[in-house]
Amino acid sequence: MPAAVSGPRIIGPEVEPRLDWLALTDALIAGHRLPRAEVADSFLYRGEDTLLTRSAWIDGLGLAVKPASVFPGNPAQGLPMVNGAVNLLDDATGRLLAIVDFHLVTRWKTAGDSLLSARLLARKDARRVLVIGAGNVAASMVAAYRTLIPEAEVTIWNRTRSAAEALAARVGATVADELGAAVRAAEVIATTTMSREPLLRGAWLSPGTHVDLIGAYRPDMREADDEALRRARVFVDSRATTLGHIGEIQDPVDRGVITPNDIVADFYDIASGAYARRSEDEITLAKNGGGAHLDLMTARWILDAA
Repeated sequence: MPAAVSGPRIIGPEVEPRLDWLALTDALIAGHRLPRAEVADSFLYRGEDTLLTRSAWIDGLGLAVKPASVFPGNPAQGLPMVNGAVNLLDDATGRLLAIVDFHLVTRWKTAGDSLLSARLLARKDARRVLVIGAGNVAASMVAAYRTLIPEAEVTIWNRTRSAAEALAARVGATVADELGAAVRAAEVIATTTMSREPLLRGAWLSPGTHVDLIGAYRPDMREADDEALRRARVFVDSRATTLGHIGEIQDPVDRGVITPNDIVADFYDIASGAYARRSEDEITLAKNGGGAHLDLMTARWILDAA
């Protein structure tokens, strides 16, 4: 008789105490040593509502399908705007191994992605961290950075000061009164907003600063201005999921501010040593574009940890 096959594991937030930010960055580095991922996205629409399906296959690691529903009216009902699940399938048999909580994977993937960039690009003596924004991603970035920089002095800036004060009280940070001054004083900066107009001015950046751009994910979104990209050495997590897709990179490319050749490296260049800081004084800027391959790497790591 054939061996009995157990059903897929259901993995939720209860596994978080077993997870560690720096261990995730190790897993992402290992995932990028494997054959390059195949990725595909599809979109369905009903008025303002969207169903996005992201898929990835990495030979030797597995397959992931991540459906995500985006319903902008949900917050008015006290519900999350984005919901979904990550279906993790076995690489050898295609069998469904696990269904992993969408918000768990997204939280760890998003912050872990930028933490990996900071681990490789920020100066080793950096201590002053500025987080722009005060939502869930901002809170995750504070937790992630503190594993890399235990002595981090964290400052929060947000358009709505009361939200910055609430997050700062929760995570033990200070609140910035003026964004320009906070940027000038920072050594590591994360932008975690939904802004469609640049908030971060390149003229404010001090030599040696590292910037993680996280929030802008649509073609019509920008968090950093053209001068920031001109002054910095620019990195992305994946050329395939940023160039041609995300306004933070594609808009300045379309207008000739930068060219695709100005992208120094992506995570597939880590092994060659190209994804690295070159001098203490240079400004580095990393765009977090996400991608289903990173969901796959993160979900597989969560399953192993569970």
